[in-house]
Parts: sequence; structure tokens; C-alpha cells
Amino acid sequence: MKSETGLRTASDLTDKDEPIYQALMTAIVEHQLPPGSKLPEEALSEVFGVSRTGIRKVLQRLAAVQLIVLAPKRGAQVATPSVEEARDIFRTRALIECANLPEVLARCQSTHLVALEKLSRQEQQAHEDHDGPAAIRLSAAFHIQLQAISGNQVLTEMVTRLAQRSSLVIAAYGAPWQQGCRCDDHDRLIDLIRKKEPEPLAEAMRQHFAHIVASLHFERGGETLPDFARLFAGFAVKTGVQP
Repeated sequence: MKSETGLRTASDLTDKDEPIYQALMTAIVEHQLPPGSKLPEEALSEVFGVSRTGIRKVLQRLAAVQLIVLAPKRGAQVATPSVEEARDIFRTRALIECANLPEVLARCQSTHLVALEKLSRQEQQAHEDHDGPAAIRLSAAFHIQLQAISGNQVLTEMVTRLAQRSSLVIAAYGAPWQQGCRCDDHDRLIDLIRKKEPEPLAEAMRQHFAHIVASLHFERGGETLPDFARLFAGFAVKTGVQP
């Protein structure tokens, strides 16, 4: 299969490795593997029942999308964005997502609004249920689906990657109760989309990102070694992979 750039590389994944990549990426994005978590090849190889070579390819792919860092003699760790990087991620999201809003409004249909409202309701329910992983996933899905309305696939892919990195920022610097975005902000965005008000919509989006950054506490945590056996206990059952 092709890499993120569309070119074949040494870190291309096999059909057996791809589910492992998705499992680790999901665990990182949903804060089950927090920033600073060590990802030793031997432990992951044992848990997923694959060779260290396969795990190494998965880790290289995760490093390529900046979800982990690979350091000589220290191995792999879930990335901990710097304070400057954290701010830049949200500045970049504000620039890209706000600039694309006229295209979103030009193509938005009632079916798009229904889908966004459904995501917002599901996100609110996840907050009420204290389901952090679901809240994070749905928050990112809202922004990705909103931008996808424009039909710009390249931009949507960029927003997807930035949303994943945003999750790392929130995991590193967010308060323990903070999971994803503020649901009332998303409802406000939907209301402005329905009214076809581009300038208030763009301003609401900028304020939305400003609210997230203002809620962050820029203090770093330490390194951790997660319980991989517990975290990925159901992996073999879901995928059919045998240790």
C-alpha cells in the first residue's frame, strides 16, 4: 500500500500490520495512550502477535504523521507537542478551516446539516456519559465532516491530520475533564451555517479555537509505560490475528 504521500516507502504496511496501525492511532487520538507513553517494540510485538519488524513499520508510519517520536536509544514515545507547536496547530486549523467556510456554505445541503446535528447530539451524549474517547472521536468527526462538505479532499485530509494532532495537544495540556470541543460551540456553528452567514460563522470558528487554547494548561507530564495487554486485550478477537 502507499504511504501518506502517495509514494511507496520502506515503512509501507501489510494487510496484517494495517489494523495494528489503526489500533495504536485510535488509542493515541482517544487519549488511551497519553503523550509521553513509551511504545517498546518488544512489548507491542508480544501483545499484537507480530514480529518486531512489523511493529517497527507501524511505528515509522505513526512517526510520519507526527503522532509519535522515534529517538535513538530511547525508542518510540507518543508525541508531546511543545507549547509553541500546540498553539501553532490551532492557529493553522483556524486559518484553514475558516478560509474554507465559503466553499462549505456554497455546497451545504439540508442532509449535511442533519448529519452535523447528529454528530453534535452524539458528542453531547458522550459528555453526559463521561465517555472521553467517544467525545474526542465525535468532536474531531464534526470538524472533518464540516470541512468535507466543500468537496476539497486534500483540505479534508489536512484537517483530519491536524485534528489528530489537536487531540495530542488536549491530552498533554487539557484539564482532566476536558474531552474534545465544547458542544455548545458546535451547535452555534450549525446555527450560523443554516443562516448562511459567512462572516459571523468564521468569527465563531475562530472563537471556538480560541476557547480551546485558552482552556489549556501548558504543563508537561512525565513518561509512562502503559499496560498494553489490558489496553489491546480484545485486538486478536476483533481482527482474527493470532499471537
